[in-house]
Amino acid sequence: MKAPVLSGIHHLKLPVSDIPAGIDWFERAFGAHRIERFDHRDESGTLFAVILMLPGLDVPIELRLAPAAADAIVGYDPVTFGVPDRAVLDVWIEHFDAVGVVHSPVISGFIGDLVELVTPDGLALRLYTDPVGGFDAVDFAPERADLASAHLTHRIMQPPYSNGTL
Repeated sequence: MKAPVLSGIHHLKLPVSDIPAGIDWFERAFGAHRIERFDHRDESGTLFAVILMLPGLDVPIELRLAPAAADAIVGYDPVTFGVPDRAVLDVWIEHFDAVGVVHSPVISGFIGDLVELVTPDGLALRLYTDPVGGFDAVDFAPERADLASAHLTHRIMQPPYSNGTL
């Protein structure tokens, strides 16, 4: 039997240990805005999750209060956001610098350039240049990747370096 077709990604869910800190970081880093009508509250009225929209994305992001889960995946990079090209990636870097969001230097990846950010809970998020012509047209180039970069290896992220970069 052939599998049915999916319609897309409904939403992304990221664990946080502090909802207000997570909201603040996503607002500064990405210009996110909270959709308060989708706030998740338990039967006592306690807030346990919020929904954010990021400009340019059609997929909402849920920040769910889950301190143990957030702690368990420190340094993991579950989401990589696309940017059109290196020029736009450079504009994002200027933005991060202007709003005080710590980031890695530009890293050469297998199919483009990327920058890594770390949320207040230590979750790594990346911005990666979209492949020209799409994924079907791009060559996978291991020789291009900066494999010496700790950001491309399977290590747990360390706290930001003293110069404010990762």
